[in-house]
Amino acid sequence: VQLQASGGGLVQPGGSLRLSCRISGSILSVFTANSLGWYRQAPGKQRELVARIIAGTLEYAEFAKGRFAISRDNHKRTVNLQMNSLKPEDTAVYYCHFLNEWGQGTLVTVSS
Repeated sequence: VQLQASGGGLVQPGGSLRLSCRISGSILSVFTANSLGWYRQAPGKQRELVARIIAGTLEYAEFAKGRFAISRDNHKRTVNLQMNSLKPEDTAVYYCHFLNEWGQGTLVTVSS
């Protein structure tokens, strides 16, 4: 299984970004049966959960509620993270996670 994350970049406070993670090497039944998640790691901090999908249930970190939305596309084998109302403290490398595998990370920088 390989995970390829994309969509990061530089955005101004209040802006939006959409991250996408394409997962290859997984058959559909395995992809749909297992959890998918987005995590992030800011400089000098531990990696933390942003959002995940477990058995069809969406879970969000407190800081993500109301601003971020996680979704999956089973046909395309992708997991997406729509991030709105971004704040400077959202600056971090964002990683997707599936079956104990991590994507390479995509950098999100929120700055004016």
